[in-house]
Amino acid sequence: MRATDVVLQYIEQQLEGGELSIGMRLPGERILAERLEVSRGSVREALQVLAAMGVVRRSVGGGQDSGATLIAEPAEPLRVALRLHVATRAFPVAQVVEARVLLESWAAAQAAKAGESLDEARELLSLMDVPDIEVREFLHLDAQLHVAIAALSGNAVIGHMMASLRGSIESYVVAAIPEVDDWPALMTKLRREHHEIVEAIARADPDVAAATVSRHIYEFYGQSGLQQP
Repeated sequence: MRATDVVLQYIEQQLEGGELSIGMRLPGERILAERLEVSRGSVREALQVLAAMGVVRRSVGGGQDSGATLIAEPAEPLRVALRLHVATRAFPVAQVVEARVLLESWAAAQAAKAGESLDEARELLSLMDVPDIEVREFLHLDAQLHVAIAALSGNAVIGHMMASLRGSIESYVVAAIPEVDDWPALMTKLRREHHEIVEAIARADPDVAAATVSRHIYEFYGQSGLQQP
């Protein structure tokens, strides 16, 4: 096992065992290096990995607030990782879209059962309904709406995964803008479908909510040129 893996495994075990928890400060680099019998460079590298994963926040300096504090911020690291892997073609866009359909159809159905407030979703709908909205702004609000609906499912993991998956194809969506001949017509269609999804959730109709969001994603994918990124 590499020295950095020793450090990562130790921190994972400490979290699982309850010796460490969110908000606590990790022991200093020197203490960890001595305790695990690895170099301080290996400890530093492991902490950099954890920071990139959204597990620790590092503060430089020698004061009371210096060191690494345990946090839980998984959304951004997931988003970045997925975007990079889509860019390398490790994850074909078509398969990312399929994953979105699986997650979002489930999330929409759960949201319809949960009965949570739809104020945020309705506010986003009203912003997208502005007649002369610019296409990029419309797509940005579209992403926010899908993330908001996923959050209404009540499942934090699904919410973070949905936000990450949406971000992973955002660059392809923007790249597809020149490929669409009639954006006003497409946006009119998307607006109607967005309203249908939200209203199905408001009526507590999980089957219609799931079916509508699935059709909405697949049809946009087909009409926006994303099949050939």
